[in-house]
Amino acid sequence: MAAAAAPGALGTLRAGRARLAAACCARLGPGWRLPGFLRGPRVAPAMWARGWAPAAGGSAPRRGYSSDVKTEDELRVRYLEEENRGIVVLGINRAYAKNSFSKNLVKMLSKAVDALKSDKKVRTIIVRSEVPGVFCAGADLKERVKMNPSEVGPFVSKIRAVINEIADLPVPTIAAIDGLALGGGLELALACDIRVAASSAKMGLVETKLAIIPGGGGTQRLPRAIGVSLAKELIFSARVLDGQEAKAVGLISHVLEQNPEGDAAYRKALDLAREFLPQGPVAMRVAKLAINQGMEVDLVTGLAIEEACYAQTIPTKDRLEGLLAFKEKRSPRYKGE
Repeated sequence: MAAAAAPGALGTLRAGRARLAAACCARLGPGWRLPGFLRGPRVAPAMWARGWAPAAGGSAPRRGYSSDVKTEDELRVRYLEEENRGIVVLGINRAYAKNSFSKNLVKMLSKAVDALKSDKKVRTIIVRSEVPGVFCAGADLKERVKMNPSEVGPFVSKIRAVINEIADLPVPTIAAIDGLALGGGLELALACDIRVAASSAKMGLVETKLAIIPGGGGTQRLPRAIGVSLAKELIFSARVLDGQEAKAVGLISHVLEQNPEGDAAYRKALDLAREFLPQGPVAMRVAKLAINQGMEVDLVTGLAIEEACYAQTIPTKDRLEGLLAFKEKRSPRYKGE
């Protein structure tokens, strides 16, 4: 590569950036070309997102649940229908344990996420609770107290892994926090792209009260969300915030007054998901990848990643459809191709 041939420290820096951009683009599949000074040889052309099914858009207020419950008991996976087609809802349902993470729930979440990440019909995922007043109370301490010390570390690693899998989902994810989100519950929400909460919700990383620290990504994602100093203050104090306080510090994007049904945050999340549906499916996935990868590197490398990601949208049929729809003054009909 040209970057590798550059002399001295500049060459080393460019080579490092080239590797980062290449690693990012590799996640898009074959056929990508590095931009500008990072450009390398073109590999076999193939559109990584071919075969996506179109998803209906619209903002009708109808909430169409599919009768097809993909995972039963502690986790319910629902594919919405009609105007909401393309939206999938992950509903945690452990009322007797305040939706806390058990071995079984972690296993079910991992299985559901594994299926969703390869489903090209999925456009947006909402994570919510089906238990009134609770989002997720973190680890199941009643189960934890029965574990041998040698079991605790591996189990926490499994929780961390499934939360990381949710963070790595290729489509937009929204956490609808209508109740208590403590410890691992808040870490689950932090792994989502967008968080919305009811004003009555309670959120906090409270692990230091138990003489441990957040183990599901909280020490890393909270500072990235609200800043290092404030994140330290909240973790050191184990402070719990309500919805208004969480909005004030930037922990959540929207705060709503709770409704009589107890699902104000979910309804807002559904409204946001409907806003996402009409957009180009390939563009949505590539935009998320560009943002996520770019936030972990310096600006110059981030811009190179953006350029590489943008290049993936140029040969798509959807891009041409968008231009044609603009010319004909109609809504585009994207197919994810």
